Amino acid sequence: MTPNELRLTDMDALGQAAECLRTLAHPHRLRIVQMLLQGQYTVGQLAEACEIPSPMTSEHLRLMQRCGFLTSERDGRQVFYRVTEPHLGRILQCIEDRFGTS
Repeated sequence: MTPNELRLTDMDALGQAAECLRTLAHPHRLRIVQMLLQGQYTVGQLAEACEIPSPMTSEHLRLMQRCGFLTSERDGRQVFYRVTEPHLGRILQCIEDRFGTS
């Protein structure tokens, strides 16, 4: 098959994909996504599960929201985060299949 016959993604789209994959490429962010694929959580709950301070957790969440992976919803004084990117489940499944779950 010649390069002209291959089915290839536009380089701009691949650049966007690479940027989003770089955002995911952090153990705490992957843990956060794992949790959010199973339900909605607050910053405090996610921080506790990741064993990191809440401000650091907030920064991780902000970066993932910027990529369009997550959204947040206020309920009174609490803010709950959830996954909005439907493909994140498949990405995490590949990671879990390769590296296992505990």
